[in-house]
Amino acid sequence: MPRAEHSVSRESMSENALKVLYRLHNNGYQAYLVGGCVRDALLGKDPKDFDVTTDATPEQIKGLFRNCRLIGRRFRLAHIVFGREIIEVATFRGHHENSDKTESKDSKHSDHGQLMRDNVFGSIEEDAQRRDFTINAMYYNIADYSISDFAGGMQAIKNKEIALIGDPETRYREDPVRMLRAVRFAAKLDMHISATSAEPIKRLAPLMANIPPARLFEEILKLLLSGQGLATYKLLTEFHLFEQLFPQLAPLLLQAGSRENQFVEQVLTNTDNRINTGQRVTPAFIFAAFMWYPLEERCQQLMVEGGLNHFDGFNLALNDVMHRQIQRIMIPKRFSSTIREIWQLQNRLPRRYGRRAYQMLEHPKFRAAYDFLLLRGQIEGGQLLELAQWWTDFQEVDDSQRKTMLEELRKQEGGPARRPRRNRKKPKPKA
Repeated sequence: MPRAEHSVSRESMSENALKVLYRLHNNGYQAYLVGGCVRDALLGKDPKDFDVTTDATPEQIKGLFRNCRLIGRRFRLAHIVFGREIIEVATFRGHHENSDKTESKDSKHSDHGQLMRDNVFGSIEEDAQRRDFTINAMYYNIADYSISDFAGGMQAIKNKEIALIGDPETRYREDPVRMLRAVRFAAKLDMHISATSAEPIKRLAPLMANIPPARLFEEILKLLLSGQGLATYKLLTEFHLFEQLFPQLAPLLLQAGSRENQFVEQVLTNTDNRINTGQRVTPAFIFAAFMWYPLEERCQQLMVEGGLNHFDGFNLALNDVMHRQIQRIMIPKRFSSTIREIWQLQNRLPRRYGRRAYQMLEHPKFRAAYDFLLLRGQIEGGQLLELAQWWTDFQEVDDSQRKTMLEELRKQEGGPARRPRRNRKKPKPKA
């Protein structure tokens, strides 16, 4: 499609991406924008991730850019670093040869068909066939500003359809994360997964166990922190993918309308609202919510079977639940520590006598713990909701009213009377 026949403009593109494209082009290499940025521009959305593809090898790319670093073992990529922005540049991928020599040197499959190494380079036509979805196989040529559509991506956009290029089962086996990507694009772009691309997902969902936990953490962020987290969650559940990601929570969600279902959906609804109104969110809050009821269940189990008190049972359960989850999704320590604090503060929030309430307000994770309590109260009601409302009021009133609230609480719950301070006698000066 020549420039006059499409709506993609350089004005919507990153200046740094254009620098990369022009330098490759001016040095005699083919240079294209490909994938999500082209797709989103055609859909009238603001492109965010600018991926470049070229016939230059990774070593040739590195020779052109001092700010380049080569990454990846499964497939070598060049990252061109411009401060906080990174432009990813990939060499055209080619087809895999069936010879033993090529299999051992450039490409390698696991016993399940998963692609473990993929450094086979080729032409732009071969590269397009190696792309995952038809809507991601459109290339913007910096030489003449045309778009090459190799797999019917424009028609897929018109049909609002997510379809894999090639045989779906083979492509999912090559990289099971493509199942998550299919769900993410369907929710993000308000499209549907084609029947042929959807059919194998439920059968192949257990292949997610072969994906490294560290990689799954990055995928979870894309899935649930995109502004369409609730829609994504429902599709993950429909295709039996959610249970592969959160195996401890999934059994508690089988009963429609349960408190666990309501809690998860409310958390995702609130997260979507915050993202779509430009407010900050933290992955720690979602992970804390998704593991909260498994934590409660494990705590009760330890108390009954081991005769433990709640404090000991809770702390043992906390470690058990966290350990099991990070075997599936690796949660970085900066988030796992916040998750632990949110959970532990749920046990401290009911204890408000003396200076505890004031000390709680000053805790760096108070706001997250309070928001968590408020959500629990909205779902479970009863004393939990009353406690959440008390903390809501306590934050809003002045200091004299706070003292009154604490006195009333002490009377209502029969707490210990406030002991007057004893004046300590000043020591007599030595003669």
